[in-house]
Amino acid sequence: MFWAKLASLFRRSDKQDKARAKGTVANTKQQKRRVDPSHIGELGEYKIDVQLRQMPKEIRYISDVLIRNPKSRTGYSQIDHVVITPYGLFVIETKNYKGEIKGKRTDKRWNVSGRFNPYNPLRQNYGHIKVLENILSEFKNLTFVSIISFTLRCRFSVDPELRKIQSNELVIYDVELSNYIERKLLRFRSEMSEPILSDSDINRVYELINNANISDPQIRFVHNRLAARKK
Repeated sequence: MFWAKLASLFRRSDKQDKARAKGTVANTKQQKRRVDPSHIGELGEYKIDVQLRQMPKEIRYISDVLIRNPKSRTGYSQIDHVVITPYGLFVIETKNYKGEIKGKRTDKRWNVSGRFNPYNPLRQNYGHIKVLENILSEFKNLTFVSIISFTLRCRFSVDPELRKIQSNELVIYDVELSNYIERKLLRFRSEMSEPILSDSDINRVYELINNANISDPQIRFVHNRLAARKK
C-alpha cells in the first residue's frame, strides 16, 4: 500500500513538474508581475508544505524545529523541515535567494550572483544533522539525506553530483521536493533489504524531535536576531 501510494504520487508530481516548467517558459514571454520580496519566502515555504502534506500517511514530518546546540553561535539550531520515512530522514534547509548559486560541496562559502557569499548551506545542514543524531542516539545507523531547496528565482552552478539522486546531499528547486524524495525512497528500497524504521520507530523519532523542539517565543526571537547578525 505504501509503495502504491508513493508511485501514484511520483507520477502526479512528475506531471506537475513538467507543467510548471512549461508555465515558466510561457511566463517569460509576458510582462513580469512585481512581487513583494517579503512574501516570496512565505510562498516558498507554502509550496514545500503543500508537497509534504501530500506524502503517504506512513511518512511523518515536522517543520520549524529549534533545538539546543552549544556548538552554534546562537546556542541553537533551527531546522526548516525534517521528513521521517521508513528508510531514513530527509533534513531540508530552504533558501530564499535570487540569482546564480555558485559553490562546491567542500567550499566554506558559496556565492550568489557575485553579490554576497553566504555560508555553505550543506555545511549548515550538516550541523543540523549532527544535532539530530544526538537527540536520536537510541537509533543506530540512521540514514540522513541533506536537501537544500531554492526557489525558481535561482539558477545553479554547483557540483553536478548535488543534482543526482544517488547523492545523500542534494540541491533542488522547491517545486522538485516531492519528486526527489520519492525517487530517493525508491532507490533506497532497491538498495536495502528492508526498511530501517518501523511505524512505531517513525512515531518515536517524531516524538523525540518534537520533545526537543523549543517553542518559547522569547528564545526564538533572540535566536532569530542573533542568526540575522551572523549573516
